Amino acid sequence: MTIFFFACTVIIFLQTAAVSGDMVTALADMEGLVSTELQLVKHLENYIQEEETRLTRLKSFLEEYESIYQEASADPTSYLANPLNAYLLVKRLTSDWKKVKNVVSRNVGSDFVKNITQHKNDMRLPSDEDLNGAAVALLRLQDTYQLDTHSLAEGKMLGKKKSRQLTADDCWELGRQSYNNGDHYHTVLWMSEALSKSENESNKTVSRQDILGYLAFSTYKQGNVKEALHLTRELLKIVPFHQHALGNVRHYERLLREQESTHEQTAAIDDVTTGKRFNATNLKLAKNLATFGVPSDLWDNYEKLCRGEKIMDPKIEGRLRCRYVTNNVPFFFIQPVKLEEAFLKPLLVIYHDVIFDEEIETVKKIAQPRLKRTTVQNMETGESIPVKYRISKAAFLRDDEHHLISKVSRRVGYITGLDMTTAEELQVCNYGIGGHYVPHFDYAKKGEVHGPRDLEWGNRIATWLFYMSDVEAGGATVFPSLGVALWPRKGSAAFWYNLYPNGEGNENTRHAACPVLTGSKWVSNKWIHERNQELRRPCGLTYTSEM
Repeated sequence: MTIFFFACTVIIFLQTAAVSGDMVTALADMEGLVSTELQLVKHLENYIQEEETRLTRLKSFLEEYESIYQEASADPTSYLANPLNAYLLVKRLTSDWKKVKNVVSRNVGSDFVKNITQHKNDMRLPSDEDLNGAAVALLRLQDTYQLDTHSLAEGKMLGKKKSRQLTADDCWELGRQSYNNGDHYHTVLWMSEALSKSENESNKTVSRQDILGYLAFSTYKQGNVKEALHLTRELLKIVPFHQHALGNVRHYERLLREQESTHEQTAAIDDVTTGKRFNATNLKLAKNLATFGVPSDLWDNYEKLCRGEKIMDPKIEGRLRCRYVTNNVPFFFIQPVKLEEAFLKPLLVIYHDVIFDEEIETVKKIAQPRLKRTTVQNMETGESIPVKYRISKAAFLRDDEHHLISKVSRRVGYITGLDMTTAEELQVCNYGIGGHYVPHFDYAKKGEVHGPRDLEWGNRIATWLFYMSDVEAGGATVFPSLGVALWPRKGSAAFWYNLYPNGEGNENTRHAACPVLTGSKWVSNKWIHERNQELRRPCGLTYTSEM
């Protein structure tokens, strides 16, 4: 059909071009038609060759997609538990799919593209924002767990082979996303890796000049003027009349001549990828770490604990014990609760085997269709807003939605001895690729209100956190001030008091959810408020027939 369209176009061209009407009357005139036909044959040969090249490329796309699909469909949960696989899936369905559409739409494939576009709302395709989010999550994991760029590109994490190798284009896309976010530190890391991989690729997935444009400018923004000059000159060998690159070379040379690269510079320079003008200020090699208001020493502790480093005083750790407890609850006389001390002041404990598989699966089944991006309270407006420092999805479940949810809530009350009538609904959270929540407090500080319940029920006196899944790597709950790291173990739960006995917030309870490195993390929590938590005698408790 495509060739027919081309042939029709040629016929129309010949019909409109044949204006004299007497060419056939002279042999001499017809001799020129031989060369015309030769040109048409060459054009047709070129067209067919381009079509074959296009189809060959589409077949390579198809083979790659089929190969990866076979790998992913065998066990989607395990496949997507790997953050590299999750990132590549989003990349394939965004930037890679755009390449497929571009190849297809060069000819009759435009109808195919139009058909895909018409059904876009029915096929949950990721957006460009999703691609950026996946890239940022992967870079977050790289920073937190100190993952080597080259090892990641080889598909290795923590010394183990986790996925197929990234191509030069995969690395380039990570660098480009970093660049668009103003993150020149990671741009340099990933564009350098893209350059290295590109040199070893027989079938180039990205051009050298595309890499050098980003790499040179970000290297300059990171303060290495000499290397930026070298990279820009390499770019000019490929594109000799690149105006922005020529201007940047002159600027870099002037900086080096003046020998002022060690002093703070403010100068206008061209971004060779866009041609925009920038003011480069305070050129020094450093990655931009956003600590979201957390003191730097606590942020360092947070990352160390996430990596599994021990920072707790051994003397404090040596006083921690494990024991069975009953809390004078009759049911627990038969089956005491396993308690493990994680810290003593403030009291931070782990209860083991306190939620069971049937309950976990019921909670997840009810919550999953209702999961929405988690939010935090804007302290100025009171509005709930999504933020970059809390990446997960959550749903709230009422006790009356299922008897097992009510049963779980009662169990929390029996174990803690706290009144659950002023506890919030069960919040169920799922953390995906790089999912995390930076160090924060559960209680409302002075002048803050988490919601209308704070006004009615008082502050959040305690937190109960169920672990509803094991996590292959990462995902710990850490307390940077205490040096405590709690690792998810399915069926266990963490419990701590957020407030001192006088009602003041205990700043040592600042805690965080470490990024999930591999796996999917499911948790649920109950925030218990101050109201009705007066001292109650055991004889005043009422027990039901179900625990």
